[in-house]
Amino acid sequence: MDRGDAGLVASVYHADGTDDHGSFKGLGSDFAVYATSRLPARYRATQHTIANTIIDFVDDDTAHVESHVCARHLRDDGDDVLAMETFFGRYVDRFERREGVWKIAERLVVHDWDLAEPVTLAFPPGRFTDGTRGPADPSYQEARRGQD
Repeated sequence: MDRGDAGLVASVYHADGTDDHGSFKGLGSDFAVYATSRLPARYRATQHTIANTIIDFVDDDTAHVESHVCARHLRDDGDDVLAMETFFGRYVDRFERREGVWKIAERLVVHDWDLAEPVTLAFPPGRFTDGTRGPADPSYQEARRGQD
């Protein structure tokens, strides 16, 4: 999500897999396009962290999965005014194994709490290599190293 790679996001869903993200309800592949096109227009940077995953296998091909999610969105309000929007919630998923491949069949995002707060940057620009959305991000470059 944070790299803005709709294809990569869509790849975690089965073709008929669904996502209920509150503001979006529909196919996971459509959510991937929706989210990766909206986030860059609204936020300077985003970071999604998933933790505390609990997996309950219903049978050999179905699992109910709950994961905590923390989504942070750095909003640029102009005139050097920044705000951090932080969302805390859970992904409640049904994973299914089809033809030997586990993917999301159904995702529900559950909101637990959120906050917005002003931000003062801690480090001057240029001190670190900045992450970017898309194939210019260092993680994509590292993945390609040695493949050329």
